[in-house]
Amino acid sequence: MICYKYGRNCQKEGSYVNKTPIWKRNLHVSAVSVFLAGIAFSEVTPFLSLYIDSLGKFSHQQLSFWSGAIFSVVFIVAALISPMWGRLADKKGRKPMILRASLGMSIVFALMGLAQNVWQLLFLRGMQGVFAGFISNSNALIAAETPKHKSGRALGIMSSCATGGQLLGPFVGGALAQAFSYRMTFFITGFLLFTCFVLSIFFIHETDFVPVTGEKRGSFADTIKQFRSGQMIIGLLLTTLIIQAANMSINPIVSLYVRSLMGGHGKVVFISGIIAALPGIATVSAASYFGGLGDRIGTHKIILGGLLGSIILFFLTAFVQNTLELGICRFLIGFTDACLFPQVQSMLSKNSPHALTSRVFSWNQSAMYIGNIVGPMIGSTVSAHMGYSAVFLVTSGIVLLNLLLYRTNILKNIA
Repeated sequence: MICYKYGRNCQKEGSYVNKTPIWKRNLHVSAVSVFLAGIAFSEVTPFLSLYIDSLGKFSHQQLSFWSGAIFSVVFIVAALISPMWGRLADKKGRKPMILRASLGMSIVFALMGLAQNVWQLLFLRGMQGVFAGFISNSNALIAAETPKHKSGRALGIMSSCATGGQLLGPFVGGALAQAFSYRMTFFITGFLLFTCFVLSIFFIHETDFVPVTGEKRGSFADTIKQFRSGQMIIGLLLTTLIIQAANMSINPIVSLYVRSLMGGHGKVVFISGIIAALPGIATVSAASYFGGLGDRIGTHKIILGGLLGSIILFFLTAFVQNTLELGICRFLIGFTDACLFPQVQSMLSKNSPHALTSRVFSWNQSAMYIGNIVGPMIGSTVSAHMGYSAVFLVTSGIVLLNLLLYRTNILKNIA
């Protein structure tokens, strides 16, 4: 028998509750939940543009515009609304935010399967942004509830489960859409998120929450002065923003690009799902290796190599002739991502005072949100006026700009 009360005294002899500490039970359930949520959030990516195309008769320019807008609106709304949810989480706790996000998005995703036009889908994607925050609040709860000497491993497990779900999602979504339909896949996605809600409401226990009162914090300008090199920190945040924008610029047109390479025939959605998952597979497999290599030879050198590799690979992707070549290029891009996102976080941590680590990581998250907003709009605008291949050329140029800024803001400030 599982006891659902919050207190530690509610335990049955010989039961799972009695044998397992609350923080560990929270970790087990949260790891499963964020894995399912990761699948749910990413499984619509391979066919979202094709679903948009099925909701009306659009020209090439119109389809590119709507794809970019519908991809971006989630992150625009999330960026605007998340500070409000953050303040509420400080007052009411992380579990209410987890329940709010999982239940709200389960309903929203199911309703997406009933959308009759692009305006309804745009609105519902905006509502997805309103209810965002399931994974981030789950991580925050685990960080708060887990003993400090266990928190690193616990958060590593959470990160691996979320990433694993996000990697598996495009493949699952492509397979489901191919086997059933776009609409049925949205209903299944809603069910997965409702499962996360049920797991969280019954098996997640927040025992150590202390409400945060109106704590005064300095401005960005005041805080940045406390770093050894504020210019380096700003440069790293800019690197996160630009690389995220570069990667996200591809998302609205991947399935459309695959369809054009396949001549509109064959299992387009299934192939798109595989190609969408390839970069993440490479990133997960290589991130720890590049992290250790960075500790030995310098993290800044790993980031530099990642930027150079991205420029070359994005440029080459513009000239692929078939989906096999596209898949190879996208898989290799995953290795450059492993040299960038985790290493930027590592470099931020190494160059931040301990008291400011949480704040600088929140800045980095905000930079990723902005990249999520800017990237799809760049991709959809360029593809609408210049074609799909041009998106990769422009993205290569954006990363080249990032490389130049990186040399100015970061490499010149390395001790």
